[in-house]
Amino acid sequence: MHVVLVSVTNDLTTDQRVDRTCQTLQKTGYDVLLIGRYRRNSQKLAPRSYKMHRMRLLFDKGPLFYAEYNITLFFYLLFHHSDLLVSNDLDTLAANYLANRIKRRISRIFHSPPAGKTGKEPAQLGSGHIHDCHEYFRGVPELVGRKFVIGVWKWIEDAIFPRLRYVIAVNQSIADLYSKEYHVEIGVVRNVPFRKSPSAAMKRSRFNIREDQKVILYQGAVNVDRGLEEVVGAMKFLVTDAVLIIAGIGDIFESLKKFTDESGLAAKVRFPGQVPFQELHSMTLMADIGISIEKDVSVNYHYCLPNKFLDYIQAGIPVLVSPFPEMKAIVDFYQIGDYIGSHEPESLALKIDSMLNNSEKLDTYKQNLIQAADDLCWENEEKTLLLTVERVTNDH
Repeated sequence: MHVVLVSVTNDLTTDQRVDRTCQTLQKTGYDVLLIGRYRRNSQKLAPRSYKMHRMRLLFDKGPLFYAEYNITLFFYLLFHHSDLLVSNDLDTLAANYLANRIKRRISRIFHSPPAGKTGKEPAQLGSGHIHDCHEYFRGVPELVGRKFVIGVWKWIEDAIFPRLRYVIAVNQSIADLYSKEYHVEIGVVRNVPFRKSPSAAMKRSRFNIREDQKVILYQGAVNVDRGLEEVVGAMKFLVTDAVLIIAGIGDIFESLKKFTDESGLAAKVRFPGQVPFQELHSMTLMADIGISIEKDVSVNYHYCLPNKFLDYIQAGIPVLVSPFPEMKAIVDFYQIGDYIGSHEPESLALKIDSMLNNSEKLDTYKQNLIQAADDLCWENEEKTLLLTVERVTNDH
């Protein structure tokens, strides 16, 4: 059986895109090993149909982490058999690219035809390599204003990206940015979920929420410029009896909890922390609206098509989003929600109130979400990934 090694820098707990990729690769006949890292607060992984490995590293963040991760990953990839490598985002690219180049070179040496022999050119041997761009990496908000760090990442990207043969990206906007910059053909595989069968919503009592209260849900990384401080502040001005759930962890998780307590809003906001993706859908089902209100502070956010937005659609939950191109196009086409006009807490409260108190419009959104969920599912989207795998296999 052919072997594929898939690598990410996270701890594998919540990465739904990579899980879907692994399942698709397994369906094509690959023996899949997903490689990530183990962190001090990492949860125990639930069993999956493919193998997983989490590397233990000395450093947890910063340049020393990325250096240690790529060096450790490089040797792991080099000394483990593979027929295909899949790198996810720029922070895993260097190790995968170098390991792939060396494996292919070694393979050519050992499988080169004897001296004086002529005939058909031998097939390419060694590992193939697919690179998956989850975002426009140099445009993430955490790097805004950090010219030296951006410069280092750009140096790595400039050295490798033009040499890549098989690249996919999470949406057309990100694909266009990279294609224009590096003149590389890029396929689009959006972060759409698997089509979900009807199932029961998680009990609201689990979060001490009454059945007559409305639920506003944010799921995903609790990081800067996601509009989270503002939506917490909006709870003070909200007329509707509602509770905000912020499901996830991140750089501002503790400071956001502190801000919530100091604002006297602890009774209106819940912080369940990191939720395994196996449980996330049932949590999403109990929401009345789902929010994705990133700020327009970076290229990456401006062109984002977040997992949470697509998860809300698959759960049939009306959405309130920032009017960014990728999300706005879907909201407008399917008529499944609304977008914000401002991040000011009072303005957000007015918008949320107007949605939650218009039952007729919410019903229309929910009806339209049925078609949106049918269209925007992994079963449709994986075709591009399968085509890319087929091209690598034929070239291999």
